[in-house]
Amino acid sequence: MSETDRGHHDIGGDPAGPVPRAEHALAPWEKEVDAIRYVLGQKGLMSADKLRLGIEQMPAEDYRRLSYYERWLASIAWTMEKDGVIPPGSFAARVAELEAKR
Repeated sequence: MSETDRGHHDIGGDPAGPVPRAEHALAPWEKEVDAIRYVLGQKGLMSADKLRLGIEQMPAEDYRRLSYYERWLASIAWTMEKDGVIPPGSFAARVAELEAKR
């Protein structure tokens, strides 16, 4: 089955090499993303289905470039903008503002 027959995110069964099975600690920002998704879920704003939909809507190049929690964060921002919780472009503007301070 080719990528045109399925989404670019649907990589099950594709050759990828061994899967690392070692436990690893999450970085503080990854824990924060997880907590944000949890709180949004408790408030009825972000279900697991919405998270998955946002990840599946990503362009293929973004999906491949981003890490697991970066995908989560991008999906959360996309969903919150799409659902009118935050103004369009506000997440990207805040990221740019923070990067400029570095």
